[in-house]
Amino acid sequence: MGWMSRFLAAVAFLAFGVLFSPETFGSKSEAGYSSKLLISLKLAHLLSFATAWGTALWVTFIGGIIMFKVLPRHQFGNLQSKMFPAYFSLVGVCCAISVAAFGYLHPWRSSSSAERYQLGFLLSSFAFNLTNLFVFTPMTIEMMKQRHKVEREENIGEEVGWTKNREVAKVNPKLAAMNKKFGMIHGLSSLANIMSFGSLAMHSWYLAGKLNL
Repeated sequence: MGWMSRFLAAVAFLAFGVLFSPETFGSKSEAGYSSKLLISLKLAHLLSFATAWGTALWVTFIGGIIMFKVLPRHQFGNLQSKMFPAYFSLVGVCCAISVAAFGYLHPWRSSSSAERYQLGFLLSSFAFNLTNLFVFTPMTIEMMKQRHKVEREENIGEEVGWTKNREVAKVNPKLAAMNKKFGMIHGLSSLANIMSFGSLAMHSWYLAGKLNL
């Protein structure tokens, strides 16, 4: 199934959900239209947040770890260099939609302290993702390409894991310096990603408190 088929299937399920929602068959009055706008904004916020949360959870704690453990290191790095810009772009767009919808639903002047904190968490997640997308990710990819070149000269990089890299770095000062610089940049990127995920986690606790099951 191609991506267009999957997208259309998702839209179809969403349409069925709207069709069977009690609000769909409500009044056509001005108040009814206002209610539908609020529901649409809440839906946009919820879907965007859920997408950002689920994507961050999978990439950070599941998908990336599995790929690192089973793929040759250069292959893993090349895959990550294509995946991470898309990942940070997706989560950033979802955070932007969540911020816009939540901000409209809870205007700053009339919002409570808790709602202002939540808007801050969403803005923080958005900012951390933009920082990763436009600052740390390009730096990490460039540093990775330079290190791959040095590693190919040493005939390493096609193995799984860091063992050979560490062994060669003990006798190759250039590779050791690259490892240190890459580790610093990658560490900052990982920290920004964790801070973004943590901000979303704080908002998930807030949303859980709003559920009436």
